[in-house]
Amino acid sequence: METKTINTNGYFYKGLCEKNGYDDKTRDCIETTVINLLDKETSLNRPGMLLGKIQSGKTRTFIGITALSFDNGYDVAIVLTKGTRALAQQTYERLKSEFEDFYRNDEIQIHDIMSLPDNLSQWELEQKFLLVVKKETNNLKRLKDALFVRYPELSHKKVLIIDDEADFASIGFTRTKQEIIDINVIAGQIDDIRKQLFQSDFLQVTATPYSLYLQPEDIKIEGSLKTFKPIKPAFTVLVPIHEGYIGGDYYFEESQEENSIASYIYHPISEDELLVIKKQNRHKFKIEEALTSRKIESLRKAILNFIVGGVIRRLQEKNSGNRPKKYSFIVHTEQGKAAHEWQENIVNELKEQLRDSLDENPVLISQLVEDSYKDIKESLKLLDRQIPSLEEVKFEVDLALKKDYLMITKVNSEKDVNQLLDETGQLKLRTPLNIFIGGQILDRGITIGNLIGFYYGRNPKSFQQDTVLQHSRMFGYRPIEDLAVTRFYTTLRIYDAMKKMHEFDSALREAFEKGSQNNGVVFIQKDSQNKIIPCNPNKLLLSKTTTLKPFKRLLPIGFQTGYKTNISPIVKQIDQLIEKASHGSEKPFLLDLETAISIINLIKNTYDDEAGEPWDVVSFISSMEYLSLNTTSNYEGNVWCIVRKNRNIGRIRNDGKYEHSPDTPKGENSELKIARSIAKDIPALILLRQKGEIDKNWRGAEFWWPVLVTPENTKTVIFSSDISD
Repeated sequence: METKTINTNGYFYKGLCEKNGYDDKTRDCIETTVINLLDKETSLNRPGMLLGKIQSGKTRTFIGITALSFDNGYDVAIVLTKGTRALAQQTYERLKSEFEDFYRNDEIQIHDIMSLPDNLSQWELEQKFLLVVKKETNNLKRLKDALFVRYPELSHKKVLIIDDEADFASIGFTRTKQEIIDINVIAGQIDDIRKQLFQSDFLQVTATPYSLYLQPEDIKIEGSLKTFKPIKPAFTVLVPIHEGYIGGDYYFEESQEENSIASYIYHPISEDELLVIKKQNRHKFKIEEALTSRKIESLRKAILNFIVGGVIRRLQEKNSGNRPKKYSFIVHTEQGKAAHEWQENIVNELKEQLRDSLDENPVLISQLVEDSYKDIKESLKLLDRQIPSLEEVKFEVDLALKKDYLMITKVNSEKDVNQLLDETGQLKLRTPLNIFIGGQILDRGITIGNLIGFYYGRNPKSFQQDTVLQHSRMFGYRPIEDLAVTRFYTTLRIYDAMKKMHEFDSALREAFEKGSQNNGVVFIQKDSQNKIIPCNPNKLLLSKTTTLKPFKRLLPIGFQTGYKTNISPIVKQIDQLIEKASHGSEKPFLLDLETAISIINLIKNTYDDEAGEPWDVVSFISSMEYLSLNTTSNYEGNVWCIVRKNRNIGRIRNDGKYEHSPDTPKGENSELKIARSIAKDIPALILLRQKGEIDKNWRGAEFWWPVLVTPENTKTVIFSSDISD
């Protein structure tokens, strides 16, 4: 079929390009998408897909696509938003702002479907139409009535349906039975409307491609014989990522690099602290001790860091001759309103006690501010920027507290959110320092400006991957100066789960970018006989996955050893196995898989899961097994092994985080460098014998610390250690 040519000099697109100054990459993305929409025969189950990263400019891009489509035969654009009034309002306000000139000139009608007039004139109906519709039953019923009953002429025009934030909510793929019922009702309504339109195209806009990829072939709707066919993209166009975008790579990869600003961003919090701020219990925590109690040490530190970081950025802006910005901080740990109220009480109490301390206990507040200043200064020093003095910062913190520059807002209902949105549909920052507490504000798509602090505690086990990643409101285009004062607080368990999700997202996105999404990713699990078998991807519990790609490191982090009396015999047994296999040499050697697995199982028995972070040894062994056996080389069934002894690394780093790099001493003989040089087709297993001294936060017992390095020729693999029912 001959490829369509498009008009790129039309009235709507040209006007929008002049207004927004689209760069060449964005224009190419917009134009390629419209060409594909016109050229491809997109069926009900095979729409186009616009794939971008979270907070990367997808909305700006699909608005450009809408304008270009109006110049190329489309008369109606229906934007489907996630089912919240806040997001629908934000989208509506954004469209009105972008198409303002056309709207004022009576060349386009822009309506929220729930506010669509009942008496549109023929003159109005002949204009272009933009309708914002929540993916919610009543909205979709009203859309159907508008298209086929009140204004049937609209259904005979060429319609572009844009499913913004296309995810599980629109494809009918989820976990619980109730969600399946609710979501498939909506999916069925959208499906029904599309079928009745005379001529339509469908574009899905998403940051979560796995929501399209991980689908069963058929989805049966509860209580019905009807089967909803999953949506499979007819084409995929990638939204360009421009300089300044900060996403998972920054938070979960670059953050592992020493001397990077990103390495200062994550601060671990304890599981116990999340329980303390979940509900009031005076046996655990007395609110009048908010300023000194260790029970909320991380939350207090987070609030102080936010105040100090915000003050520093405002001073920097002022000293540079710029207008100081307003900054935001989020506390998001629970869905329940009672928890939000309790957290609001705690933070308000902290605020009041800080203010009172200015007169009653100036030594205490001075020390708190100084501690935060030292924390923030460490990352600021990596930038070639002016750093305000401690005295300047203390003065401005005092001023901020005295003049009530710190606003604390609880947001846990849609009514609250809508009252707090500004004219652009974003959360309004009313004072220089704004703390938002709740869950609703983190709904995907809602923008929170100048976010420099995020205290997060939602349990990833209870969410789909797209939901947890979309809670990452700290993603987006961020100035490096703001990043230097930005901090992210969560438990190690949640951070690790989010990191796994990021790795999974990156692996699948890479497959999409290479055009190999249909065969470029292998999904595996272990069956009841402990054999590795292919895995149905739609059964994955995504927080339980391990993503394997070239030269990835797998290792236990945050663990604690058992006591010397208990583990010494096991360590001796490991010593003997390694000595026999290596013949005492420090040179890399081939180790048969069976012995390697035995060694890892023994090492696992020397760790105390109750005293430290648990190690997913199943994923470690299964990954090693898969990579050793699934190779075409002559080394099948083996791993390269590198042994090092007399190591004395600490359990906790100087910044208070767990040590995660026992394998990376500097120098030409770095075992990690050696491992990557030999791990071509089979993995390398690095075994490090540690002294485990008490002053290094261990228990005074020698132990082995294993690191698995995946081979250079690893094909992307997703291993799941847990499968849903």
